[in-house]
This record gives sequence, structure tokens and C-alpha cells, in this order.
Amino acid sequence: MERIWAPWRLEFVKAASGHDPLECVFCAAPTDADDQKQLILHRGPTCFVILNLYPYTNGHILIAPYRHLATPGEMNAVERAELWDLLDQSLSALDRTLKPHGANAGLNLGRAAGAGIEGHLHLHVVPRWNGDTNFMPVLADTRVMAQHLDDTWRLLRDAWVPSQA
Repeated sequence: MERIWAPWRLEFVKAASGHDPLECVFCAAPTDADDQKQLILHRGPTCFVILNLYPYTNGHILIAPYRHLATPGEMNAVERAELWDLLDQSLSALDRTLKPHGANAGLNLGRAAGAGIEGHLHLHVVPRWNGDTNFMPVLADTRVMAQHLDDTWRLLRDAWVPSQA
């Protein structure tokens, strides 16, 4: 079997193994004012939008509350409303820029459900295109990204329109 190496993935594995809120990427990222470096697309009052550093597809967005919460039941009404409003804004920005044919949006709650960072709730928004599956994930456990994260960040950040609500 041929192997395709993805050494950058090791950093994700190392980061995901700890659950200390002081080391949590969703707690740490918004403390840095450099949004481009942190891949933060939008900062709201209680939640923020960030590109996934290890995306499933181009434009893979994550929406997280600033507070370190593990489950939706821990969110207050304001956080919950903003999270869902940011989902609408994310889908709109993706539609204007990357023009996906659809999207997956969901929460992975707990390690058994596939959460890489299970201690801090985050909503995945994954743009999808007809025929976007290919042999790379099946044969090599590797995804091919057609656009650099910095380019995707600029494209989506420039297209972001905050809610009028």
C-alpha cells in the first residue's frame, strides 16, 4: 500500500488530546487579536466563527461560544441564538464565495461521536459539492484541498455580512 504523509496532522492529534481549558484552541484563539493568524472570520458578543485548521473541505467553518462549554444544554439563550444566527451568516458567506451545492452542519458531542476537541462545543459547517467525494480519503486517509487556508480566510472574511438582528 502506498502512503501519503501528512505530518501537519500530528499537531491536531497532540492538541486534541488535552482537555484543559487553558490549552483549549477555542479558548485560546479569540485571545489573540490577529484574526488572520487565528483564522477567525467573525467575532460576535458571545460566539465567534473560525476556519477549521484541519478542514474536511475548502471553507470548513467552526462556530463556537467563547465560554468553555461541553454541551448545548450549558449554553444560555443568548449564546444559543447567536450560534444559530452565525450558522445563517456562515452559509450565506459560503454561498456568495465558494458556491457549494449544499452543506453539512452539526455537532460532534463526545469522543465516541467524533469530537476531536470534546470539551468545547463547536458547530461544524462543511460546504459540499455534487461529486466532491474522491478516492483520496478512502485509499490514503488524506483529503486534497484546492485552496490555501489564507486565501479561503480572505475570501470569506471579505464576504461576511453580519446579521441585522
